[in-house]
Amino acid sequence: MKQGIIFDMDGTLWDSAENVAASWNAVIEKSGFVQRKLTEADIKSVMGKTMDVIADELFSDLPAEERMQLLHICCEEENEYLREHGGMLYDGVKDTLKKLRERYHLYIVSNCQKGYIEAFLDFYRLWDNIEDIECYGNNLLQKSENIRLVAERNGLDGAVYVGDIQADYDASRKAGVGFVHAAYGFGTVDAEVPRIHTFKELLTMDFDAVFSRCQNTKGKEDSDDQI
Repeated sequence: MKQGIIFDMDGTLWDSAENVAASWNAVIEKSGFVQRKLTEADIKSVMGKTMDVIADELFSDLPAEERMQLLHICCEEENEYLREHGGMLYDGVKDTLKKLRERYHLYIVSNCQKGYIEAFLDFYRLWDNIEDIECYGNNLLQKSENIRLVAERNGLDGAVYVGDIQADYDASRKAGVGFVHAAYGFGTVDAEVPRIHTFKELLTMDFDAVFSRCQNTKGKEDSDDQI
């Protein structure tokens, strides 16, 4: 049986908000589109959302075309900045991924722009641990669809998504995979789910139980759909 763990990025693997804000502010200052300075809190407030929603929320005072143009430039600069400077990697991520891959297949799915996951993997040299990645910026698909896409194209018999906010849990439910809440991240989850308070706790997680719970839940949902 091929089992996989699919990871969210922000609030799960790392916290890049401070450096993202720095890179975006450099672009905003040069652009002349808008006079404002983004804070780390501003960035955290939109992490996990798709790029079009982020543009609407952070640059709402600009016409739609200009806000998307500014967002595109910000994202390009952000990727390069993070590839050079990284972010705040959560404690134990490198060693934990290395140990998890001995038993499971590992993937990343995020609502980020194209190139963001690659910048993360480049800076921390983690490519050997991750078999496949997908994001909103590649195909404009919602997170639930990309989770399902990664699970299907890699032939997974069981999958678990590890994320930190309610939207991550909701996406995992729609995708039909299990869920583990990274409770040290940016948000809460209003559901009875397995939780970790450090990334290293994944090494003691009973993933077999999570996979089993997912299969039982999926079977019930399929049955309900037929009623």
